[in-house]
Amino acid sequence: MPNRKILWISAGILVIVALYFFFQKDPDSIQATATVQQGKLDISVKTTGELQAKESEKIMGPAGMRKANIWQTNITDMVAEGTIVDSGNYIATLDRTEVADKVKNYASELDQAQSQYIAQKLDTSLTLREARNNLINLKYGMEEKKLIYGQSIYEAPTVQRQAQIDMEKADREYLQSVENYKLRVEQAEAKTNEVFASYSQIKNNYEFTQKLLGEFTINAPKRGMVIYHRDWDGKKIQVGSRVSTWNPIVATLPNLSTMVSVTYVNEVDISKVKIGQSVRIGIDAFADHQFEGKITAVANVGEQMPNTDAKVFEVTIELLESDSILRPAMTTSNEIDVASFTNVLYLPIEAVYSIGDMKAVYQDGIGGLKLKEVKTGESNDNYIIIVEGLTVNEEVLIVPSGEIVSDTIYLNVKEVSSN
Repeated sequence: MPNRKILWISAGILVIVALYFFFQKDPDSIQATATVQQGKLDISVKTTGELQAKESEKIMGPAGMRKANIWQTNITDMVAEGTIVDSGNYIATLDRTEVADKVKNYASELDQAQSQYIAQKLDTSLTLREARNNLINLKYGMEEKKLIYGQSIYEAPTVQRQAQIDMEKADREYLQSVENYKLRVEQAEAKTNEVFASYSQIKNNYEFTQKLLGEFTINAPKRGMVIYHRDWDGKKIQVGSRVSTWNPIVATLPNLSTMVSVTYVNEVDISKVKIGQSVRIGIDAFADHQFEGKITAVANVGEQMPNTDAKVFEVTIELLESDSILRPAMTTSNEIDVASFTNVLYLPIEAVYSIGDMKAVYQDGIGGLKLKEVKTGESNDNYIIIVEGLTVNEEVLIVPSGEIVSDTIYLNVKEVSSN
């Protein structure tokens, strides 16, 4: 009997040992465990941005390019970005070729128009002088006929009548010539004014393009730091870039007293971002500096990032403090505080798995792993809120992605077959 009891005990031990080794998990399949914690959890959105001045003075190309029918030109020379300039200091030079050709052409046209105007005035003067002399002669002739008529009273009636007719003809001819002279004067004035108008237009064009030529050397409107303007495609305007009538900005002089960080938030997170939210702003060039800021603008319309399918929304963050180290175009790391939860349960985000539309965690189970469904809430870069399915201090396993540990798992305490 004792021997039989010993055999049963030995057999039991062997079965336990066999079961232990049979169901023992591969230690490489479990990376770590995580414990459900309870407390405060802050949710934030992290982005990368670029510093810009909130306000800046735009340095523009010549405003009269469109009037001169010059639609674009190139920058041939420009001071280095970051240069401190005073009001009136040199900024850049634009290609003068087209405007210089127009000045040359207008100068030639002006000489020709001036010659035509002078010739017209001389011709008018000679023509009207001849007409005035003719009037004087006609007047003398008319007075002569009057004298003859006055003396004809001593002659025969027929002679008197002829003298009267000659006097009236001379009088009528003089009056007609006076009217014709007035018309000639009006015609001469109209012709002269027409020639003068053409001359004046060409002269104005010449003087305008001469002034415009001088504006192709661009000077600073006030004191400041020169920052190259970014074109529509994000590229900086620099030597060789085109300046057009529809985008005449060459550079800017930023007001460094108030800075903003312009960043882009992914379409997945943009619904969380609101105007007025607090932001912690780090400067990549100065890792030990951090600044407080707030969101002042959120774009209503998204845009597509170059060379990607990602849709993003522009967000403007105003820094609430200033520092002499801050410069435009510095890269910023922005952490936007979008929500804060108190007294919630949460786990490391890598401990929660997505299986279809379900969220679940792995736990130790008899003969393998137990897969337990949970309901989750908001998350940050490290943690995710557990709304239902777990309790505080409950342990879960972090399993490598794609690892199959057991042929049997448990879902909500109901046994199912794994795939």
